[in-house]
Amino acid sequence: MSRPARALIRLPGRFAICRFDSDASLPVWAMHAEAAIWSVTRTPHELSVVCDEDALPPSVERAETGWVAFAVEGPIPFGEIGVIAGVTAPLAAAGVGVFIVSTFDTDLVLVKEAQVGDALASWAAGGIAVA
Repeated sequence: MSRPARALIRLPGRFAICRFDSDASLPVWAMHAEAAIWSVTRTPHELSVVCDEDALPPSVERAETGWVAFAVEGPIPFGEIGVIAGVTAPLAAAGVGVFIVSTFDTDLVLVKEAQVGDALASWAAGGIAVA
């Protein structure tokens, strides 16, 4: 028996996704208490930052702006399988690109603002509620 698709919650604001060299300093400009969300991930190859678009300094050279964030209703137990697949499969079928950020309790699905209408329609057709 499969679990019903989890609902999504649209977060306020617009977001940017930035790329820095792997040895770049942590972006303190992104990590402020008023931010709706921010995420910083370092790998051996890069430092990626998701932040409020309004916080993005003009000096940042590699940034994609215009993202809208949807939180998967949580908390999501670590053993639950297929959560991201269930949320992103309808988007893939509709040609909607995503950027995923995972936290301890939930997942965030970011969609370009220009594709939000397509995302909402594909989720509705797949029985996924968005609040």
